[in-house]
Amino acid sequence: MIFANTKLEVESAQGTRIESLETRLMMQRKIFLSGEINMIMADDFARQMMYLMESEEPLNIYINSMGGEVDAGLLIYDMICSAGDRVSIYCMGRAYSMAALLLAAAPKGQRMILPHAKVMIHEPLIPGGIGGCASSIKKVSDSIMKTRKLTIELLMKHTGRKRTELEKALSFDNFMSAEEAIAFGICDRVVNSL
Repeated sequence: MIFANTKLEVESAQGTRIESLETRLMMQRKIFLSGEINMIMADDFARQMMYLMESEEPLNIYINSMGGEVDAGLLIYDMICSAGDRVSIYCMGRAYSMAALLLAAAPKGQRMILPHAKVMIHEPLIPGGIGGCASSIKKVSDSIMKTRKLTIELLMKHTGRKRTELEKALSFDNFMSAEEAIAFGICDRVVNSL
């Protein structure tokens, strides 16, 4: 994380102290999902969510991601859904692939996007190519079809779209502007500030 080592001087009645930018943002109940979605990010996100969910106060998640691993994304998805209506999500820059599903996962009315941010959805991909014997390839194929089905079901739940609409929309890299993502049901409104 770029900001992990950024230090801030904070003045209080007890004097000046140094704290990290990450600590300051956590104190403001802000979590960032930036970069590739992987298990390291998902574990870190889960820990932050567990800490912040000790309080009933609202929290904000900021996404700027090209997507990544499905299993890691589903862990993040489950954590977002477990927070209920306390969570709001903001798309800054981009929410592609799994990140688009995470954007859609927040409660309706609490899914925001900046004016020039973009969203992209597509079918699940096989990382690193495929090889091996026929039975191994069939197992990989079966697994990715289950993931495709799950992706469609989750997007149906959060966008209100029909299965046939989503099958068509996921059949290619489907890039959307902020307004198009709102019309599709992935987010709710454009915001001009965070």
